[in-house]
Amino acid sequence: MVAQRFEDWADNGQVEGDLLAEIIRNQRLFPVFQPIVDLRSGECLGHEALIRGPENTPLHAPYHLFNAAIRHQQLHRLELLCRRCSLQRFATAGLPGKLFLNVSASLLSTPDHQHGFTAELLQQLGIPLERLVIELSEQHPFDHHGLTRAAVEHYREMGFNIAIDDLGSGYSGLKLWSELRPDYVKIDMHFVRGIDQDSVKREFVRSICNIGHSLHCQIIAEGIETVEELHTLQEMGVRYGQGFLLGRPDAAPAIPLDPLAIRKGYVDGSRAWRSVNTETAQVLARPIPAVAPDDRLCEVSEIFRQMPQIGSVPVLLDGEPVGIVRRAELLELFSAQYGRALYEQKPVSRLLRQEVLIVDCDTPLEQVSQLITEQDEGQAIQQELLITLEGCYLGMGSVRDLLKRITELKIRNARYSNPLTLLPGSVPINREIDALLQKAADFHVAHFDLNGFKYYNERYGYSRGDQVLRQIGGLLARHIDPAHNFVGHVGGDDFIVLFRSRDWYEICTRILADFEAQRVELYKTQHFEAGGFRSRDATGTERFQPLLSIAVGVVYPDPYKCTSHHEVAELALEASRGAKRCDGNAIFENPERFLRQPWREQAPPR
Repeated sequence: MVAQRFEDWADNGQVEGDLLAEIIRNQRLFPVFQPIVDLRSGECLGHEALIRGPENTPLHAPYHLFNAAIRHQQLHRLELLCRRCSLQRFATAGLPGKLFLNVSASLLSTPDHQHGFTAELLQQLGIPLERLVIELSEQHPFDHHGLTRAAVEHYREMGFNIAIDDLGSGYSGLKLWSELRPDYVKIDMHFVRGIDQDSVKREFVRSICNIGHSLHCQIIAEGIETVEELHTLQEMGVRYGQGFLLGRPDAAPAIPLDPLAIRKGYVDGSRAWRSVNTETAQVLARPIPAVAPDDRLCEVSEIFRQMPQIGSVPVLLDGEPVGIVRRAELLELFSAQYGRALYEQKPVSRLLRQEVLIVDCDTPLEQVSQLITEQDEGQAIQQELLITLEGCYLGMGSVRDLLKRITELKIRNARYSNPLTLLPGSVPINREIDALLQKAADFHVAHFDLNGFKYYNERYGYSRGDQVLRQIGGLLARHIDPAHNFVGHVGGDDFIVLFRSRDWYEICTRILADFEAQRVELYKTQHFEAGGFRSRDATGTERFQPLLSIAVGVVYPDPYKCTSHHEVAELALEASRGAKRCDGNAIFENPERFLRQPWREQAPPR
């Protein structure tokens, strides 16, 4: 039983200590390296060395490994071994650039710190001193006691560069910066994640960049995971970056993006489109207090007493959810004769239930619903959801709340959909554009407009006209991948496509070619063969009206100069006019990326 394993592991510190001692004694550490990339050139500046314990052991993850070392007073021995293994692996792999090596501040002033150890090892391995960057971090509350300017100067005098890690997450980051004058400063990933959507984070990073420029210090942004974050950081002048988008930690690391893609800050298909109308599991998360497997059942009982509305309590091991304790089962256990007296001091692991759905907070609600309905028919539907952020507990949700939220979304989407094509209407389109501008995203807006649709309606009737509009909507749906683009129907014969794909021009060309091939079905034979029909215009003058064609006006908005969807709509309208001035099916891209005169909403008439 997994529950019993957790209980045994928590209660038997000797087992953990023996495993840690065996790892250190036999040097069973496995270094991995994560690229640090120049965001201007796309080239690799170097790699940060990270460490892993033996696979299939409780100490594989670095979090568990180093916490065990702290509990057993082996942190500094472990760190020195990490340093040796990382340098040896770096030399053997022949990795390019600099090596960023983590050193806890507290190690610098302990007896375990061997002066000259690193320089001597580098000489043995044939690694020049200038390729090593000592990355100082404040991972533990006692670290600041060991970090002095004299200790840092010791490394600097030997020829090493100095970096401060996780600026913004430690105890005295700005003070350290001012005192130590490092060569590199790493911005904690908290300030990078979602920076494209958070003005406060952008101001923080902008201030850090200004300080770095004044002090001739290079800035490295950690935790870059999306193209939007990359593009925002580039626009703000951040020189170097690190994160899953630019390369994952690996024994043989590689940068998955070509330098040109990084320089442009745009990667085709790198992230799936997420509409602002697509809500995620995060909206379901409620911050219910959690317990550990070795906590007592009386503590769970107290949580239930204080929160009578909840039916279960999450159980975490080192911050990661492993199951729940249900109220009904606890009450049943305590209600037996002498039940409370017998069991209230027993560990939580006794009632731990692992039959619970654990989902990441970024999972769309539709996907969460699918995970629930795909359970085995004979299995009871799980009523609880454990919601995580990067594997760590964020909160709890319920199936009831999920169903309620999905129903509300369907009603809202139906309200704002075009009744003819069932595509999103102007309200969701405008929301999407505003959200993309707020995230400083790269996107193109294509305005599809039918030429001659008014005269077609008058000649063939509105029923046939509706058929044409449904046909256009079907064409767009078939050719445009909704995972990376957004299709909407403003109304009438106006359609809007928000492209995140780089091949937007090729897609539009294929749509126009298919429409041209299908036009024969829309006309009487004589009209199609004649290339149109004669009809009277608004002045009563009889004119020849050519066959229907599609004018596609495209604009590439500058998200840093366009303030809202109103300005983007003006740019797209101008592009549509340019396309209409061409004959037949045409694509015209507006060269302007923002309005020269800022758009202002007119005041209503008095």
